[in-house]
Amino acid sequence: MNHRNTPRAWMRRNGEPDCVLLLDVTVAPCPGLRVAVPARLRYHRADPYAVHLDCHVDLEEPITWLFARELLVDGLDGWAGIGDVTIRRSTAAEELAIALSTPGQTAVLHTPSAPVRDFLALTHRLVPAGTEHEHLDAEGLMRRMLAEAGDVGRFE
Repeated sequence: MNHRNTPRAWMRRNGEPDCVLLLDVTVAPCPGLRVAVPARLRYHRADPYAVHLDCHVDLEEPITWLFARELLVDGLDGWAGIGDVTIRRSTAAEELAIALSTPGQTAVLHTPSAPVRDFLALTHRLVPAGTEHEHLDAEGLMRRMLAEAGDVGRFE
């Protein structure tokens, strides 16, 4: 792990995500112009397959994208994803390009890849690849789903 980048990625304190990385992200709204966008990656052990990307733009709440941790892993080494989120190593290998798409719009975020690689190493230390299913609370999920459906009966 590259420790010069780790001060920006940290592990959990009470009530927080298990891992967080503050990102240096830029977006190019037009050719020749790059604008900085404050962003962070979050990882929660209770949601072991997912990574949350929060983009802080001029809104009260951040815009959050949720995608597979494995998508981020694969994007560090090549092209990954179809649909709303694609991730690839930029032509400059030290940069990652994350394309976020909605109907009619796509924003491509650029960020250094080394801190993302370090962040993923922390997430894999918490939940090694292949053990994600051991961290799921299926019973709790079923209880919440039944409660939302109006069935307050016990799940056993």
